[in-house]
Amino acid sequence: MKTHTLEEVQDKLIGKVGTPDRDRFEYELQMDLIGQAIKQTRQERHLTQEELGKLIGVQKAQISRIENNASNVTIDTLMRVFNALQAKVKLQIELPHFKINLG
Repeated sequence: MKTHTLEEVQDKLIGKVGTPDRDRFEYELQMDLIGQAIKQTRQERHLTQEELGKLIGVQKAQISRIENNASNVTIDTLMRVFNALQAKVKLQIELPHFKINLG
């Protein structure tokens, strides 16, 4: 019986790195991880979704959406969430003749 690496299985089922399907999968996975980190940290800080929402000026429903799928949220909202949770955020944008660090 032949064994396969995780990378081989992902390439076969999702697509090779750099393909649209793989890029979409990687993006959705990252957004899920961000949502889980927000939820876990909020709970560790003993905050409800409603309380976190009030801290950043959004409804409880938006906090729920962010925690369950952070893919359709603005950078501004994410920054406010992380600031309210006292998290350090670093965002770096690099273009050929331009580089900026946010956070």
